[in-house]
Parts: sequence; C-alpha cells; structure tokens
Amino acid sequence: MTDPCPPHDTVQRPHRSFKYVLMLGALAALPAVTTDMYLPSLPAVVDDLETSQAAAQLTLSGTLLGGGIGQLVIGPFSDRFGRRLPLFIGIALHVAISLLCSVTPNIETLTVLRVLQGFFNAAAAVVALAVIRDRFTGSAAARLLSRLMLVVGVAPLFAPTVGQAVAGFWNWRAVFYALALIGLVLVAIVWKFMPETLPADRRSPGRPRHVGGAYWSLLRDRHFMALAIIPGLGLALIMSYVVGSPFVFQNEYGFSGQQFALAFALNGAALVLSAQLNAALVRKFPPVRLLRTALLVQLGFALLLLAVVATGAGGAFGLMAGLWLVLAAQGMIPANASVLALHNYGHMAGTAAAVIGALQSGVAGLVSPLVGLLGGHALSMAGAMIGSCALAVTALAAGTPAYRKGGWTEYAGRDDDRRVGADG
Repeated sequence: MTDPCPPHDTVQRPHRSFKYVLMLGALAALPAVTTDMYLPSLPAVVDDLETSQAAAQLTLSGTLLGGGIGQLVIGPFSDRFGRRLPLFIGIALHVAISLLCSVTPNIETLTVLRVLQGFFNAAAAVVALAVIRDRFTGSAAARLLSRLMLVVGVAPLFAPTVGQAVAGFWNWRAVFYALALIGLVLVAIVWKFMPETLPADRRSPGRPRHVGGAYWSLLRDRHFMALAIIPGLGLALIMSYVVGSPFVFQNEYGFSGQQFALAFALNGAALVLSAQLNAALVRKFPPVRLLRTALLVQLGFALLLLAVVATGAGGAFGLMAGLWLVLAAQGMIPANASVLALHNYGHMAGTAAAVIGALQSGVAGLVSPLVGLLGGHALSMAGAMIGSCALAVTALAAGTPAYRKGGWTEYAGRDDDRRVGADG
C-alpha cells in the first residue's frame, strides 16, 4: 500500500532537523513533565488538602487517563483543522488549568482538573508526532524521532528535581505556576518557529462519520495495530521499572535516596544514548530490521535480568547492569515502530498518532500496576518487564511479516526513505 499523501517536504534536510528536535521534543515531553514535576509534591498535597495517599495518587492516574482520551479526540481534530490550531488551544487550556490547579480547595476538584489537564496537553504529544509524519518518512523520520528521544528522555529525568526545588522553595501549588509558565513559553516558540505542516488540500472532512471510519480502518489494519501497540508495551516496561525501582533499590538493595537518584539517572541515560545510536544506525539499516533485532535482544536481556534477580548474582551491580541493558534496548524500539506504523497514513497522521499515543497510555496503565499486585519486589518488576518484551515480540511476529523469511524486505524501503514497503 502506497501512501496517497506523501510528505510535501520530500527532500530530507538533516541540517534543518535541529530546531525540530528541540521544539517537537519539548512538545512531546509536556505530558511527562506535567506528571513528573508534580510527583514530589504528593505528600504535601495529602497534608494540605487533608486527604489520603490513594486519593492523591488518583490525581496522577487521572492525568494519564485524560491524556489517553485527549489524544483520540485531538488527533482527528488536527487532521481536520491543521496542526497549529489544536496545539494552541490545547496548550492554552493547559496553562489555564494549571493556574486553576494552583488555587484548588480540595482533592476532588484537583482530580477533575488534572484529568482535564491531561486531556488538553495531549495535543502537544499527538501533534508533535503528526508533524514529523507530515514532513518525514522512513529512515529520515526514524532518525528524527530518535533525536527527539534525547529531549523527551532527558526532560522527565530532571522534572522531579525541578518540581522538588520549586515546591521546597515555595509550596506544592507553585509547581502549577511553573507548568503554566512552561506552557506559555511553548506557545511562543510554536508561534514563531513552527509553520503549518498540513496544507488545506490534505485535510480530512472531520465529520463524525469520517472520523469513525478512519478509526475503524486503523483498527482493522493488523499491520498498523501490531506496530502501534509496540511503543505502548515499551512504555509499560518503562513504567514497570519506574513504579517498582524505588522499593527494589531502597528496600531490597539498601540504596540511600541519593544513591537511588543516581541509579535512576544512569538508567535514564541508557534510553537516551541508545536512541542516539538508533539515529545513526537507521542511516545504514532499515527501521524494521533494527526493530525486529532490538526486540529479540531486549527479551534476552530481560531474561538475563530475571536470572540475576532470582539468583542474586552480582548483587546491586548485577541488578543495575541488567536494568541498564534492558532499558538501552528500549531506546531503539519506539521510534522505529512508530515510523513503520505511520507510514501509510500520512493522509490522517493525527488520527494514527492518536491511536499510538492512546495505546501507550492504556497499555502502560494496565501493565505497570501488576508490579505492585505481584508483590512490589525485584522479581515482580522483572516479570512485568519480561511480559512486556514477550508481548512486543509476539505482536511483531503475529501481525507483520518482519520475522518471516524475507518478510522484512517488504518494510525495508532500502533506497528510498519515503517508502517502507507495499504492505508496510
């Protein structure tokens, strides 16, 4: 199947991608920053609003829920009205809701506002991915998405530290002033540097029947769905690590708070560095070849992690080495999977990107709680990570010809960055 609406910027210009990396990376990171800056404030929220820990944690899951729904709504909206308008509306409402969160009188109001905040700032993530598809495909898009991981990966690493500093100097409500300021800066950057990437003649009608038909066509495309769920399973793996690691490192392995923060940063660096390696490798190898290899390698590393945890081999060093290798493989997966999934849907890139984003929120939200339900220890964390890896390999093998003899060449696009393959 050939994309009926190829990118209008068909000549790939690597020297022009730097501003896109910074700008689109900042946009794509907004939902994660909105969550992570707020994380250190949870105990203060419990005290100030006189609520329970469970109710305070609901303000986090509510943001993820709102983000998943928001992507499904905003994606088709961006296909109908272009990329800039939904982006301006979404970030402007993110700013307004952040200010309302700063003066909320009770936990119920804060929870509702956080759901709305997740809904509207989802525009930043879905539009960032759609803009890349508007202008780039194939290896060029994979390179850009890999560079994007540098910004997207680094921002959440520093967001909790910044949030802790802001809340410590003032109070937890000041974190929302900071989030509002970030939104204002992004609006100014987008206004000045991001042109409209979806011309009027390529926009969809946007009628409910058309939107429903678009989503139905995506859901019926097993190749798309197999590729689209892989970034979600990757996020589930990461979230399994994120929710389990504080207890594993500090309770089981005796790390101090500072030691845990250092370990968290080192493992975060694995994601960023491997994404940059992927950006270099896609110049020589097609994205599907890297994807199918990385998934198998990651599953092998995850099994090694399980063996290390189960036997205690290497102690804390063995745990760190195993986690670093698993997370390093992850840096080579989402960009390639997303590029392959989006390739044939340039005519409705916003809608397709929304499905990918919603699957990320939904799958990660379903899988990551399993760590706690299974006991919250190192074995349960490793088990959830292995499950995510195994499901990703299964999805690629069952839904695409990537692992069949010669099947990967259907996706290779060897000499043309704009073509992934007849069925890709």
